[in-house]
Amino acid sequence: MAPAPGPFAPRSDLDVVSLVREQPLAWLVSAGEGAFMSTLLPVMPVLDERHRITHLRGHLSRRNDQVAHLKRYPRARILVLGPHGYVSPSWMHDRTQAPTWNYASAAFDVNLGFSEDVAGLEAHLRHMVGTMEADRPQSWQVDEMGPRMQRLARGIIAFEAEVLAVEARFKLGQDERDDVFADILSGLERSGDDALATWMRRFADRN
Repeated sequence: MAPAPGPFAPRSDLDVVSLVREQPLAWLVSAGEGAFMSTLLPVMPVLDERHRITHLRGHLSRRNDQVAHLKRYPRARILVLGPHGYVSPSWMHDRTQAPTWNYASAAFDVNLGFSEDVAGLEAHLRHMVGTMEADRPQSWQVDEMGPRMQRLARGIIAFEAEVLAVEARFKLGQDERDDVFADILSGLERSGDDALATWMRRFADRN
């Protein structure tokens, strides 16, 4: 994994894993023949024994024009944006501070391949649904769809994207003074942005 410059690099590969698991909705962007194409879709990470993301799995509608595009040009980029938000100087005791934007993001350069394996597609869908439904009250299961599940599955195609490189950036207030950091947290909490505040606390290791 290529580290981000300065104080905004991931502390370890686990930061990138947490980002994808907590924010699985990503942009799949591809280019070829002078055209860019993109689809917004959920992805699931595959880890090696060192807890690094080696592949990202997902699926596309067979009617999506990007499928044929990717079969010809399998190199693509998958973009993940985690918690993010505008940081207003109006929150600061020190009004000389400038506005900024805090965020967590990752860009994966990938080589993407499709699978026509029906059993593999079903396993992928069960894993994705199980992950998204985990810990929900009255969680839903794929089998509740009955025969409709097989009909819908025929309309999609699974992919596995081999991760070639990662650029991850976690701009979460690590370079701020303690008083400014505290003012940002207070402002986020008043505005109801608990997700970004949680990531700032977690990543900067401040209480």
